[in-house]
Amino acid sequence: MPLTPIIATLAYVLSPDGGSVLLLHRDKRPGDIHFGKHVGLGGRVERDEDVLTGVKREVEEESGLIAQRLSLRGTVSWPGFGKGGEDWFGFVFRVDAFTGEAHQGNHEGTLSWVPRERLYDVPMWASDRQWLPMVFDDDPRPFHGVMPYHDGEMVSWSYLR
Repeated sequence: MPLTPIIATLAYVLSPDGGSVLLLHRDKRPGDIHFGKHVGLGGRVERDEDVLTGVKREVEEESGLIAQRLSLRGTVSWPGFGKGGEDWFGFVFRVDAFTGEAHQGNHEGTLSWVPRERLYDVPMWASDRQWLPMVFDDDPRPFHGVMPYHDGEMVSWSYLR
């Protein structure tokens, strides 16, 4: 059966000194699949957008920041991830430069700058810990992974770089 995923973007914004990452704590909607977790900024790519336009729009909508310098760090296919078992495919970016000031959050959650050395101390999807180190490492090669889900849990993880 062919993959027909929801196309999405995910961005991890670094502070100007590179010491912190802006995360959205999804703490405002109890029915949210991400409720209680810290996630990067992002969402669905709209029908008339390319992925770069989509990620810039999402960063601005979710934080108030204008992404200036972005790098595609990788892609992840999440078959079965969605609330109804939908397949998702994400383009994962790191934002190394931006303009503006981050606001406090939105209807989904609260924004916070998390020190990089404490990044894995905050609640997040356990599966994010598999690929998140590659977002911040110095390897210039993007990663491309597959992470199937079943009943809200990661089944496996494989990737190439």
